Amino acid sequence: MISQQYKDMLKGKSVIRELAEFAAARGKEIGYENVFDYSLGNPSVSAPQKFAETMIGLLNKKSSQELHGYSPSLGIQTVREKVAASLNQRFKMDYKANHIFMTSAAASALAHAIRLVTGPGDEILTFAPFFPEYNPYVNLTGAKLTVIPAETPSFQINFEQLEKHLNEKVMAVLINTPNNPSGVVYTAATLKKLADLLLEKQKEYGHDIFLISDEPYREIVFAGVETPYVSSFYDNSISCYSFSKSLSLPGERIGYLAVNPACADADLFALMCGQISRGIGHNCPASIMQLAIAEMLSVTSDISIYETNMNLIYHELKDLGFNVTKPGGTFYILPKALEEDATAFCRKALKYDLILVPSDSFGCPGYFRMAYCIDTEKVKRSLPVLRSFVEKEYKSERKSSC
Repeated sequence: MISQQYKDMLKGKSVIRELAEFAAARGKEIGYENVFDYSLGNPSVSAPQKFAETMIGLLNKKSSQELHGYSPSLGIQTVREKVAASLNQRFKMDYKANHIFMTSAAASALAHAIRLVTGPGDEILTFAPFFPEYNPYVNLTGAKLTVIPAETPSFQINFEQLEKHLNEKVMAVLINTPNNPSGVVYTAATLKKLADLLLEKQKEYGHDIFLISDEPYREIVFAGVETPYVSSFYDNSISCYSFSKSLSLPGERIGYLAVNPACADADLFALMCGQISRGIGHNCPASIMQLAIAEMLSVTSDISIYETNMNLIYHELKDLGFNVTKPGGTFYILPKALEEDATAFCRKALKYDLILVPSDSFGCPGYFRMAYCIDTEKVKRSLPVLRSFVEKEYKSERKSSC
């Protein structure tokens, strides 16, 4: 008999993927250049030229076995050393190679982190708005994910609700900053308050509470916005990183898990990750990718394009009367829909070939997400269409009701 659990999951297909598929099908009808697809967070800028040069250099200089053979189960030692050194230089930490575990991007890092600090029946808290895949990431391990309601309009942490939900079964808190889908960056004050609260609760409950930080957008931060390094605020912290967004390499599936050296049992975590990999199959990410990113730790794609796009969209949304918080980073924005039912709002937008994602699955009903990782030229062409949609579907309604 096939697994009923995974069979049942087929009924809950990702709304983001469904909309992306709709956009692709519509593109075949009218040309994809005429579909204003803000559905999928797929980086739109090219990988850096240095990445191509690094790959060519590796292929010319390294043996086939070095490039394409299995890596050690914890990752290539020299790569782990370089990652640790880079983090120390940037964030004034004290990582060593044995605190770094190489992964198949952030999803794999999260899969390991969750299993490191929880068992069946334990609880993990996260904050809306949140990446909906956190649900299967956590719940399929036997632990339970609890979502704390959003603090709007700031999209910082709702501490009143957090304190209500903290209990002895909570073994970890999972955060994502800069945040998908809001684009908001948690402030140093927010992170300090969170750390102080978790320290207090550790003492009260008599066990460690870990802070798991999902950080694939760490480098995509806009002018004037400070991006505090989460692990510098709290000893029992685990950083989960991906090069998918900073280097525009989502298809290469490469990242790492970094355990705070001050964490309880820090020297055991990477070794334990090696054992976790035996059970979930997320082991030995591509050797050539590990070697390549080790030479790219101070490089990013031209992520300034995302700030250009954000400013264009943000100012247009404000001019049209949307209630929207300005993103501090990422390539997402989360405006409040012009009606209570965000799904209905996004369905109306489809008539204008605007592909917008309702925020219900992000734990924040009444909002919608725009992933503006598309060409700036297309963003500019979409703005009159967005204005037409709003004026025809909503401003005319308001006039008729007056």
